[in-house]
Amino acid sequence: MADENTPQRSTAPLFTRQPPPTPRLRTLETLDDVVDEIADREPVYIRYSHGPATDAEAGPSLDYEAAFTLPGLSVASLTPEPWWTRSPKPWIARRIRKYAELDAPDRYAWLLTGEVVGRGPDHEPLVRRVDVIARLAPQVLSEAAEVYEEMFEAGRDSRADASDG
Repeated sequence: MADENTPQRSTAPLFTRQPPPTPRLRTLETLDDVVDEIADREPVYIRYSHGPATDAEAGPSLDYEAAFTLPGLSVASLTPEPWWTRSPKPWIARRIRKYAELDAPDRYAWLLTGEVVGRGPDHEPLVRRVDVIARLAPQVLSEAAEVYEEMFEAGRDSRADASDG
Protein backbone atom coordinates (compact mmCIF):
# COMPACT_ATOMS: atom_id res chain seq x y z
CA MET A 1 0.00 0.00 0.00
CA ALA A 2 1.34 3.45 -0.98
CA ASP A 3 1.60 6.13 1.65
CA GLU A 4 -0.08 9.54 1.27
CA ASN A 5 3.11 11.10 -0.14
CA THR A 6 3.35 8.65 -3.03
CA PRO A 7 1.94 10.14 -6.23
CA GLN A 8 -0.96 8.12 -7.64
CA ARG A 9 -1.82 8.11 -11.33
CA SER A 10 -5.42 8.12 -12.51
CA THR A 11 -6.51 5.48 -15.00
CA ALA A 12 -8.98 7.85 -16.75
CA PRO A 13 -7.78 8.97 -20.19
CA LEU A 14 -5.75 12.16 -20.27
CA PHE A 15 -6.36 12.77 -24.00
CA THR A 16 -9.37 11.70 -26.06
CA ARG A 17 -7.01 10.66 -28.88
CA GLN A 18 -3.26 10.58 -29.36
CA PRO A 19 -2.13 14.16 -30.13
CA PRO A 20 0.07 14.82 -33.15
CA PRO A 21 3.75 15.63 -32.70
CA THR A 22 4.58 19.35 -32.48
CA PRO A 23 5.61 19.82 -36.14
CA ARG A 24 2.22 18.53 -37.30
CA LEU A 25 0.12 20.70 -34.98
CA ARG A 26 -1.97 23.35 -36.66
CA THR A 27 -0.64 26.83 -35.81
CA LEU A 28 -2.70 29.96 -35.22
CA GLU A 29 -0.75 32.94 -36.61
CA THR A 30 -2.62 35.98 -35.23
CA LEU A 31 -4.59 37.00 -32.16
CA ASP A 32 -7.65 37.36 -34.42
CA ASP A 33 -7.17 33.71 -35.44
CA VAL A 34 -7.31 32.77 -31.75
CA VAL A 35 -10.44 34.87 -31.17
CA ASP A 36 -12.13 33.28 -34.19
CA GLU A 37 -11.08 29.79 -33.15
CA ILE A 38 -12.59 29.96 -29.69
CA ALA A 39 -15.73 31.90 -30.67
CA ASP A 40 -17.81 28.74 -31.17
CA ARG A 41 -16.20 26.58 -28.50
CA GLU A 42 -16.64 26.74 -24.79
CA PRO A 43 -14.65 26.51 -22.68
CA VAL A 44 -11.19 26.76 -24.24
CA TYR A 45 -7.99 26.56 -22.23
CA ILE A 46 -4.38 27.53 -22.83
CA ARG A 47 -1.38 25.54 -21.73
CA TYR A 48 2.33 26.30 -21.96
CA SER A 49 4.36 23.09 -22.18
CA HIS A 50 6.62 20.96 -24.35
CA GLY A 51 3.48 20.18 -26.36
CA PRO A 52 0.52 17.84 -26.24
CA ALA A 53 2.40 14.77 -27.50
CA THR A 54 4.99 15.17 -24.73
CA ASP A 55 2.23 15.80 -22.17
CA ALA A 56 0.40 12.65 -23.31
CA GLU A 57 3.56 10.63 -22.79
CA ALA A 58 4.51 12.24 -19.45
CA GLY A 59 1.03 12.07 -17.94
CA PRO A 60 -0.79 14.54 -15.72
CA SER A 61 0.76 17.66 -14.20
CA LEU A 62 2.65 17.54 -10.94
CA ASP A 63 2.43 19.58 -7.78
CA TYR A 64 6.19 19.90 -7.40
CA GLU A 65 6.06 21.38 -3.90
CA ALA A 66 4.01 18.46 -2.57
CA ALA A 67 5.58 15.81 -4.84
CA PHE A 68 2.07 14.81 -5.87
CA THR A 69 0.61 13.82 -9.24
CA LEU A 70 -2.45 15.92 -10.06
CA PRO A 71 -5.56 14.35 -11.62
CA GLY A 72 -5.16 16.24 -14.93
CA LEU A 73 -3.20 18.82 -16.88
CA SER A 74 -2.82 22.31 -15.39
CA VAL A 75 -4.35 24.88 -17.72
CA ALA A 76 -5.63 28.46 -17.73
CA SER A 77 -9.08 29.44 -18.98
CA LEU A 78 -9.05 31.47 -22.18
CA THR A 79 -12.79 31.78 -22.74
CA PRO A 80 -14.23 35.13 -21.59
CA GLU A 81 -16.46 34.97 -18.54
CA PRO A 82 -20.18 35.64 -19.09
CA TRP A 83 -19.93 38.93 -17.17
CA TRP A 84 -17.30 40.27 -19.61
CA THR A 85 -19.39 42.49 -21.88
CA ARG A 86 -16.54 43.96 -23.92
CA SER A 87 -14.99 42.45 -27.01
CA PRO A 88 -13.42 39.03 -26.35
CA LYS A 89 -10.09 40.09 -27.89
CA PRO A 90 -8.74 42.07 -24.90
CA TRP A 91 -9.82 39.32 -22.50
CA ILE A 92 -8.06 36.67 -24.55
CA ALA A 93 -4.94 38.84 -24.92
CA ARG A 94 -4.84 39.37 -21.17
CA ARG A 95 -5.20 35.64 -20.45
CA ILE A 96 -2.47 34.75 -22.96
CA ARG A 97 -0.14 37.30 -21.28
CA LYS A 98 -1.00 36.12 -17.76
CA TYR A 99 1.13 32.99 -18.12
CA ALA A 100 3.46 34.03 -20.94
CA GLU A 101 6.46 33.70 -18.63
CA LEU A 102 5.96 29.95 -19.00
CA ASP A 103 6.85 30.26 -22.68
CA ALA A 104 10.47 29.19 -23.26
CA PRO A 105 12.60 28.01 -26.18
CA ASP A 106 11.55 24.39 -25.61
CA ARG A 107 7.95 25.17 -24.57
CA TYR A 108 5.05 26.87 -26.29
CA ALA A 109 1.43 27.89 -25.88
CA TRP A 110 -1.32 25.64 -27.20
CA LEU A 111 -5.11 25.61 -27.00
CA LEU A 112 -7.32 22.76 -25.90
CA THR A 113 -10.70 21.75 -24.61
CA GLY A 114 -11.27 19.17 -21.92
CA GLU A 115 -13.20 18.06 -18.88
CA VAL A 116 -12.38 19.88 -15.64
CA VAL A 117 -11.63 17.25 -12.99
CA GLY A 118 -10.44 19.53 -10.20
CA ARG A 119 -8.35 22.55 -9.28
CA GLY A 120 -4.61 22.66 -8.79
CA PRO A 121 -2.67 24.21 -5.93
CA ASP A 122 -2.73 27.62 -7.67
CA HIS A 123 -6.52 27.33 -8.23
CA GLU A 124 -5.97 26.51 -11.90
CA PRO A 125 -8.34 24.13 -13.71
CA LEU A 126 -7.08 20.57 -14.13
CA VAL A 127 -8.41 18.86 -17.25
CA ARG A 128 -8.61 15.36 -18.69
CA ARG A 129 -10.16 14.04 -21.91
CA VAL A 130 -8.16 16.70 -23.70
CA ASP A 131 -8.82 17.62 -27.33
CA VAL A 132 -6.02 19.61 -28.93
CA ILE A 133 -7.05 22.66 -30.97
CA ALA A 134 -3.80 24.29 -32.15
CA ARG A 135 -0.56 25.88 -31.03
CA LEU A 136 0.06 29.63 -30.95
CA ALA A 137 2.74 31.14 -33.14
CA PRO A 138 5.27 33.29 -31.23
CA GLN A 139 3.90 36.44 -32.87
CA VAL A 140 0.52 35.79 -31.20
CA LEU A 141 2.19 36.26 -27.82
CA SER A 142 3.76 39.51 -29.02
CA GLU A 143 0.45 40.74 -30.41
CA ALA A 144 -1.33 39.78 -27.17
CA ALA A 145 1.24 41.81 -25.21
CA GLU A 146 0.56 44.86 -27.38
CA VAL A 147 -3.22 44.59 -26.97
CA TYR A 148 -2.86 43.98 -23.24
CA GLU A 149 -0.66 47.05 -22.74
CA GLU A 150 -2.99 49.18 -24.86
CA MET A 151 -6.29 48.08 -23.32
CA PHE A 152 -5.43 47.62 -19.63
CA GLU A 153 -3.58 49.33 -16.82
CA ALA A 154 -1.11 46.45 -16.82
CA GLY A 155 0.04 45.45 -13.38
CA ARG A 156 -2.34 47.71 -11.47
CA ASP A 157 -3.96 45.98 -8.53
CA SER A 158 -5.76 46.78 -5.26
CA ARG A 159 -2.49 47.80 -3.62
CA ALA A 160 -2.02 50.71 -6.06
CA ASP A 161 -4.57 52.95 -4.38
CA ALA A 162 -5.56 52.57 -0.73
CA SER A 163 -8.94 54.18 -1.46
CA ASP A 164 -9.91 51.38 -3.90
CA GLY A 165 -11.69 49.30 -1.34
